[in-house]
Amino acid sequence: MNPWFVLAAAGLFEIGWPLGFKLAQTAPVWRIPCIALSVVSMALSGWLLFLAQKHIPIGTAYAVWTGIGAAGTFLLGVALFGDTLNWSRLAGVLLIVAGVALLKA
Repeated sequence: MNPWFVLAAAGLFEIGWPLGFKLAQTAPVWRIPCIALSVVSMALSGWLLFLAQKHIPIGTAYAVWTGIGAAGTFLLGVALFGDTLNWSRLAGVLLIVAGVALLKA
């Protein structure tokens, strides 16, 4: 399997655990399933990162993994939870994405 695909999947699961924690706070009736989503997401994210690092340098893999997690979580916060979106925050997330892109090059 392509290690970059594995790393992208790891980054997407990295988004799942803060999302699960936030959902657990906003919907108490679903607290246990949401926390379970977080735990499963953490485990899958870590395992996939472990697999990707067999073929991708650790510094690059970690930066891509956290970059996907940070940017994705930021976007979900804006889209689902009404987090503030302004030019400085948008510039910050774009700098993260640009930095990750430069590491991959």
